[in-house]
Amino acid sequence: MITLEIKNNIAWVTLNRPKKQNALNLSMFIELDKIIKDLKKDKTVRAVVLSGAGGHFCSGLDVKSVVNKPAAIFKLLFKWLPGSANLVQRVTLAWKDLPIPVIAVINGNCFGAGLHIALGADYRIAGPCAQLAIMEAKWGLCPDMGSGVLLPGLINQDILWRITSQAQPISASNAKEYGLISEIHTHTAGAVTALLDSLLLRSPDALAAIKKVNNCAYSANRRQVLSLETWSQLRLLINKNTRIAMQNAAKEEIKPYIPRSKW
Repeated sequence: MITLEIKNNIAWVTLNRPKKQNALNLSMFIELDKIIKDLKKDKTVRAVVLSGAGGHFCSGLDVKSVVNKPAAIFKLLFKWLPGSANLVQRVTLAWKDLPIPVIAVINGNCFGAGLHIALGADYRIAGPCAQLAIMEAKWGLCPDMGSGVLLPGLINQDILWRITSQAQPISASNAKEYGLISEIHTHTAGAVTALLDSLLLRSPDALAAIKKVNNCAYSANRRQVLSLETWSQLRLLINKNTRIAMQNAAKEEIKPYIPRSKW
């Protein structure tokens, strides 16, 4: 459900589950993780283009395929040390660890896990009809895919609070204004080609060095953020208000929340 095609030293990585708007299940996380590791070893690859098949980038996590399977949740969230990246965090942050430019092409819906993954790219080129959202709050959860490391380098804190707490889609134009995407183009394929042509004029070693320095300049305390993301999510997964939020999100019935826990 993830396809990889390397052509003319460009890696084209595609989320390929169009009937589900490329919603991510456990196997797709595992595939992405492996692809990123393989690309890191391939010194002939000059750039990566990440996109979704069909009319959407990614509608987010395939909740039904994961939530009722404790083993799947364990595989997604397990880490050896608190500050290390787990599987869901790796498929966001590992794009930054690649010593080559990564371009995310965003069309249609780019929600939840899909947006987190796109945030790991170095460029985000969106179509004018794209819709973006961080959705965890809808389900009573907090973002936990590593974007907490990246977002402070992209947007202001009030905007960060707004998009992570409201869990509402925003337009491509608003996302561009906020700093979530780099450019908006009606013909995203042409924009990607132009960007690749420009990047391929540069030394691959120069680009690798520039990316490493830029990542260092914009990085937060990575291990502390990753630890807090996962610890907070684990607490929320056993929280009574999370169960209420999930029922409310599924519109089974709207129930009031109980008083919050001590944080």
